[in-house]
Amino acid sequence: MDLIIILMAFAFGACIGSFLNVCIYRIPLNISVVTPPSSCPGCKEPIRFYDNIPIISYLILRGKCRKCRTSISAKYPAIEFLTGMMAVATWVYFDTAGSAIVYFIFISSLIVITFIDIDYRIIPNAITLPGIPIAVLAASFFIPGMTPLQAIIGLLAGGGSLYSVALIYALLTGKEGMGGGDIKLLAMIGALTGIKGVVLTVLLSSISGTIAGIGTMIFKRKKDLKLAIPFGPFLSIGAVIHLFFGNQLINWYFSFMR
Repeated sequence: MDLIIILMAFAFGACIGSFLNVCIYRIPLNISVVTPPSSCPGCKEPIRFYDNIPIISYLILRGKCRKCRTSISAKYPAIEFLTGMMAVATWVYFDTAGSAIVYFIFISSLIVITFIDIDYRIIPNAITLPGIPIAVLAASFFIPGMTPLQAIIGLLAGGGSLYSVALIYALLTGKEGMGGGDIKLLAMIGALTGIKGVVLTVLLSSISGTIAGIGTMIFKRKKDLKLAIPFGPFLSIGAVIHLFFGNQLINWYFSFMR
């Protein structure tokens, strides 16, 4: 693929990543993602357009506000870079422009969900509730091999599986073990990826979540198992791995089991 097209895809993705940063900051605070314009967290000075160029402005200003020199978190350019790379990956990997655009929008929503869940331990309904019907429609019309019925089955399998786990856990322990946000997130993932995507996402997220949980316990030197970590990021990671490597992993598994 032409290098210029790849660079254009990255630049477009990085610009979207800049908007995702706004969403990650404002959605949990119930602030409009459109107005007011972005401003310095220290002096509240509106950020000029030439200081708001994704990644580049951060490097030029050395991660500080031009006016008050307040340090700006490196998370912002990191998210812009990540989103740019995801734009390139979806454009290169998927066969049709329609599926590439749908998957990029889907991954962008997962990026927002991931960082909000890490910071606030919530998965915003503002993304998942409209995301579920949109995912059904997008899968039905833009994803090769997916039908409306398969999308709906994936939705029910995703949301229903986690809801069943949460209900059984609550009945056995009297405590909430799985948040409603995780249930709606997996329903959205299932609507776009189908039941096969749900199974692989749950498997991959469980493995990565277990590894991260054990690593966190060791790092923090906690000896009990009552360590709360958000599950949304691991569901998101599992879904993205499925999009790019799902078929290869499934084929490898069945060839290994022969």
